Amino acid sequence: QVQLVESGGGLVQAGDSLRLTCIASGSTFSTYGAGWFRQVQGKARDFVAAVSSSGSSQYYADSVKGRFTISRDNAKNTVYLQMNSLKPADTAVYYCAADSDYTYGSGWHALGESDLEVWGQGTLVNVSR
Repeated sequence: QVQLVESGGGLVQAGDSLRLTCIASGSTFSTYGAGWFRQVQGKARDFVAAVSSSGSSQYYADSVKGRFTISRDNAKNTVYLQMNSLKPADTAVYYCAADSDYTYGSGWHALGESDLEVWGQGTLVNVSR
């Protein structure tokens, strides 16, 4: 069973950049699709970005397209989310997710918390004005 641990969150100012890291345990991670979601307290968990198991395809929510970049390094069992030009509206807890069935990354925008196999514990990103 793959397990995920996120890191890299913090308090930044609008316009700054952050890179989130998600490290997976388990030798089969390279066969999993992976992605990032975010959640503001009291609201549903929203899709941010997804990447195929090979890393060749990436998908983004419209709200982050052009500012965020998802990538993965299967040799290191790691998924990254590079976040540039951060806005206060990006403030949320960011969660890494992985799934052995949804391996292509496409369609993750329609998936919810109960649809995906593995979740990390989350890392807080706080963007001030």
